[in-house]
Amino acid sequence: MAIRRIAIEGKDEVLRKHARKVDRFDKRLHVLLDDMADTMYHADGVGLAAPQVSILKRVVVIDVGDGLLELVNPVMIAQEGSKVDVEGCLSVPDRRCTVERPEKVTVRAQNRHGETFEIEAEGLLAVALCHETDHLDGILYIDKMIEDVTDMPEEDEEEA
Repeated sequence: MAIRRIAIEGKDEVLRKHARKVDRFDKRLHVLLDDMADTMYHADGVGLAAPQVSILKRVVVIDVGDGLLELVNPVMIAQEGSKVDVEGCLSVPDRRCTVERPEKVTVRAQNRHGETFEIEAEGLLAVALCHETDHLDGILYIDKMIEDVTDMPEEDEEEA
């Protein structure tokens, strides 16, 4: 397991590219997932997508405090409601913006062994799922920004 370099918006074009579907659930994928989790925890984030470590694969790790989630080939299959909140991103350091996201989401994904599962989420987990799956399509949260609140007093938002 290793800490990988996090790609930075404006410096690393990989963040604007579409990630490819994962077809092989092998040791290389397991190493990537382990490294991504280590990198996310090391950077004090709540989520990390493979393009953020310069790997164009549809792979995401998330931990909003309830334990590590690994999602391979995640697909948003349902969204409900709407909520505006402050977000940050490990690939867009020192910046915070308000973004509109669904209140509840359902995502279908595969685990590290290729087994399909679904997860229903709301609150911070729903935000993290949306934020990280956007990364897989080259979309950053600043693309959906309502207001830049970088210089406003901080609340309890997390960086994904």
